[in-house]
Amino acid sequence: MSEFTGTARLVRLAIRRDRIQLPLWILGTAIFVPIVVASVRDRYPTEADRVEILRSAVESPALLVLRTAPTGASEGAMIMFSFLTYVAVLAGLMSTLAVVRHTRQNEETGRSEMVGATVVGRHAGLTAALIVVAGANVVLGALIALALIGYDQPAAGSIGAGAGIAAVGLVFAGVAAIAAQITQTSRAANGIAAAVVGVAYVVRGLGDALGDKQPDGYTVVSAWPTWLSPIGWVTEMRQFEGDRWWVLALPLVTFVLSVGVAFALTVRRDVGMGMIPARRGPAKAAAALLSPIGLAWRLQRGTLLGWGVAMAAYGAAVGSLSQTVEDALGENQGTADTITKLAGGSSADLIDAFFAAMMAIYGAMAAAYVVQALMRPRAEEAGGPAEAVLATGTGRVTWLASHLAVAVAGAAALLLVAGVSTGLVAGLTGSDAGGKVVEMTGAALVQLPAALILAGFAVAAFGLLPRLAVGLAWAAFAVSLIVGQLGELLGLPQAVRDISPFTHVPAVPAVSATAGPLIALTAVALAFGGAGLALFRRRDLSL
Repeated sequence: MSEFTGTARLVRLAIRRDRIQLPLWILGTAIFVPIVVASVRDRYPTEADRVEILRSAVESPALLVLRTAPTGASEGAMIMFSFLTYVAVLAGLMSTLAVVRHTRQNEETGRSEMVGATVVGRHAGLTAALIVVAGANVVLGALIALALIGYDQPAAGSIGAGAGIAAVGLVFAGVAAIAAQITQTSRAANGIAAAVVGVAYVVRGLGDALGDKQPDGYTVVSAWPTWLSPIGWVTEMRQFEGDRWWVLALPLVTFVLSVGVAFALTVRRDVGMGMIPARRGPAKAAAALLSPIGLAWRLQRGTLLGWGVAMAAYGAAVGSLSQTVEDALGENQGTADTITKLAGGSSADLIDAFFAAMMAIYGAMAAAYVVQALMRPRAEEAGGPAEAVLATGTGRVTWLASHLAVAVAGAAALLLVAGVSTGLVAGLTGSDAGGKVVEMTGAALVQLPAALILAGFAVAAFGLLPRLAVGLAWAAFAVSLIVGQLGELLGLPQAVRDISPFTHVPAVPAVSATAGPLIALTAVALAFGGAGLALFRRRDLSL
């Protein structure tokens, strides 16, 4: 029997399992193309308009970190500047989640052991997962290329954009394949893979922010850190401005090597085990584990710690840019306008508008954390531990509410950390560090009600449609992020932007906080959460 026997059947099984999730990921990512093209054509219809905004962008390191280094003023290049890195991140997350779902999660839930008892080769499961994910990335890349061509963009650049996005998705699929061999739980594998995606985005941003502005005044040649990032590789293909196809070899070679490493690790471990064995716990459990909330905290604390470190580092980076951004805002009206749009259109002090825009990003990060944290109950239910816990005196509502309470408290703690680190570093570069810490901490915590909306939605999805809860929760986060955080820049109608809870959060410190929107957001979050708890209490457990 070959090591790959049964791969075709497992591919069909994986496609059936993902017949809803993957199409949602693909279509939700590809929808960026018509949105961004319409925005670019509406706001920057001529090359002179594009040059003007790009001259401002190259003077703002914060904008280069968020987007990428501009490579030209053609319409196609402007489209790439507007959305390429965001789509690359979404492709990476789609790939990592799918690979882990069909490898480590199958082992964790016992599916791999059942399948392995039939005529199936050792490498069949991993190979099937990679084939399905590779196919999803090819479809995503093709849709992006066809959409760009349909909007009258040059074929070479359009195909390059689609190929680059597909290739970066493959790189992160390889990363997830390795993570699935190293760890013993799907949660840890997803955490490692998502961390790699985040680091790749930050490293790319650092390289672009440190790049050299060219004599034309509106393009930038990225610094060397960009070449260390898979997301940087796709931007360095320079679609519509030279189309450097040779760069495509970097992600493809990386994918092949990472898959080889994953296969090598597969034969060096037992099914269900990881290369890094789980640590043995103490002989006597802590007293806190006797309560549902103590157990929830024990399960969530590692995730919270990782997010806390990331938020502290990002907050310090934002605080350190305050003087640089202030200088840029004073010299470039275009940059000031862009920052103002990121802050929701506020007409207040421009440096406050910059901090308001960054606070919105903190809110998005806190929302991503609560969605990830509240997927833990679904993993516990599907994997079996929830059934064992609920067989004791622990009630259903108490069990789920404990996870919700830990997630909400964790989101508040993350915003607190981000605000303190931002204010402390910003204050040290100027004066009145204490006052700046108080101001930035308050501004960060204002974002909490928006994150709570997504927490409540995740609980409601878990209570009503448990098998679709993961996809629905992340889809809600993606929609909220796109239409709320980028709606002003993309020129989306106000009625569309109002769908996102982030739209209704006051742009503190650019404007004064008002209680009305925050109370309304909190009330909606409570309604979602309460509905989810009630629905979970009345339904059967679901695998």
